[in-house]
Order: sequence, then C-alpha cells, then structure tokens
Amino acid sequence: MNQGFNFYDVWKDYYSQTSKLFDEKIGNDFPSEGMGQILEMNLQFKKMIDESTLKYLEFMNVPSRNDIANLSSLIVNVDAKVDDLEERLEEKLEQVVIPESYSKELSNLKKDMKSLDNKLNQVLTLLKSKEESK
Repeated sequence: MNQGFNFYDVWKDYYSQTSKLFDEKIGNDFPSEGMGQILEMNLQFKKMIDESTLKYLEFMNVPSRNDIANLSSLIVNVDAKVDDLEERLEEKLEQVVIPESYSKELSNLKKDMKSLDNKLNQVLTLLKSKEESK
C-alpha cells in the first residue's frame, strides 16, 4: 500500500521551523534595533522640521521663540538696571539735602523713570501675549 501524505507532520515541522526563526530574530535584539532606527528617524525628521521652521520665520521676518526669549532677557536686564539706579538715587537723596531747583528735576526724573518702567512692562506683556498665542 502506498503511504499517504501526512499533513499533521508537515504542519508540525513548519511550526517548529518558524518558531525557531522567530526565537532567533527576537534573541538578536531585533526589536530594540528597530525601535532605535525609528527613534533616530523621528529625531532627524524633528530636526529638519525645526530648521525649516526657523528659516521660514526668518524669511517672513517673524521673531522665533529664541529671539523673543533673548529680547525678554534684555528687557529684564534693563529693568533691573533701572531699579538699581532708582535705589541708588533714593539712597543719595536721603543723604543729601536738595535745593528747590533740584527737587523739580528729581520729580521729573522720577516721572520719566516710572514712564519708562510702564513702557517696559507693556512691552513684556505684549511679548508674553504673542508667545502665548503661538
């Protein structure tokens, strides 16, 4: 009698071979290599998008986030210097008796300083509102 085709043995052999193949691939850091490649690709894409965005903003003459941060830093430094000068001036005024002519100049100077401080505060609020709107 002719021996027939045993489907179960073929299926069992196929199953064991594919199982060995999957075990080898998973054992060889296959998933971690794939994840590493995907992360690297995403980082390159993000870098490309960031660079093109900066070039676009520069072309359109729109300040970038770094430009606004630098400007805010400069404004804060100017504000700190104005406050320091104001404190020094108040200390000097407490030590020296001022004639009437100087008192008018001093009051005008204080008004100018307050006006400058208000303008700086307005600039800061405008910059913050523009940054939040992005």
